[in-house]
Amino acid sequence: MSGEVKLLRTHRPVGITSYGAYIPRFRVRTEVIGACWGVGPERIPVRSKSVPGPDEDTTTMSIEAGWTALERAAVPVEDIRAVWVGSESKPYAVKPTGTMVAEALGLSPYVNAADFEFACKAGSEAMQAAIGFVGSGMAPYAMAIGMDTAQSAPGDSLEFTAAAGGAAYLIGPAETAVCTIEASLSYVTDTADFFRNAHAHYPQHGRRFTGTPAYLAHSLGAARGMLDSLGRTAKDYQWAVFHQPVPKFVRGLAKKLGFTPEQIEPGFLAPYIGNTYSGSSLLGLAATLDRAAAGDRIFFTSYGSGAGSDSMSLIVTDRIREMRMKGPMVADYLARKREIRDYGVYLRHMNKIHTE
Repeated sequence: MSGEVKLLRTHRPVGITSYGAYIPRFRVRTEVIGACWGVGPERIPVRSKSVPGPDEDTTTMSIEAGWTALERAAVPVEDIRAVWVGSESKPYAVKPTGTMVAEALGLSPYVNAADFEFACKAGSEAMQAAIGFVGSGMAPYAMAIGMDTAQSAPGDSLEFTAAAGGAAYLIGPAETAVCTIEASLSYVTDTADFFRNAHAHYPQHGRRFTGTPAYLAHSLGAARGMLDSLGRTAKDYQWAVFHQPVPKFVRGLAKKLGFTPEQIEPGFLAPYIGNTYSGSSLLGLAATLDRAAAGDRIFFTSYGSGAGSDSMSLIVTDRIREMRMKGPMVADYLARKREIRDYGVYLRHMNKIHTE
């Protein structure tokens, strides 16, 4: 397709009314995994990764993040007309996560609930749908969640990064927002760099193919389309957030777009908790909002294999100060951790040990 890139804009101004994050308490140092498979520290891209507890899954973690968002917003539950959960690690193959989350949050029965799928950008995809739902005037508020308990085959390179966590965003009218959303833009192609076949336990990936033709090309496509259409450069933003499969991908993308290490630092969580898939960019945005000041501009770009990226431009409002006084911040979840020191215990937490 050629011609002018048209940004996605709403008929009425909308923004993020509130948000909540969640990262499991358990962590495994990736050197523990490497020791089992004979992989040295120099070949491991992250230091440690978050691991779900034995009683945690995408649903329970979505509920935790959703509760924080609700407690911060103080919005009448009858005004929240959608709960959409983006994930690639749903507890059920056929049964929506969204209905369970809506029920637990006290938002049912008069609410739209559904699950979104698009690999690691399922969360931002749910956000875009919520932005459109509210921006059209169809609903006062809508909740979008990106959450995963990412799976990886034992010994596969993904095992060193696939992690757990995510965030929930309540989208509402701009006058209630902690940050307004100027516009968004999506960029997708049929690029199969990462996939899981029906009945397969673990996903497959195109190894080196996942870098330049997949992650970089699509992230750059969405990001440059957004910047060019707005007539801006990286210098016009205080902060930037990107999907974080491995640290070098993030640093390389930021450099090509002109963003400095300081601009991506608040939301750059991959070295500490790994790649939380659908929750990756949403967690990074939450951590950045935890740091941002009124008037700051935030540039956001997700990525999902299959493949595509969503970019958004956001402006922080003075309501952010009040928001940070309620509920745990991302730093609180990073600080409360319990280390798993045994590879076998880690396998049990991830349900990779099966008995017949």
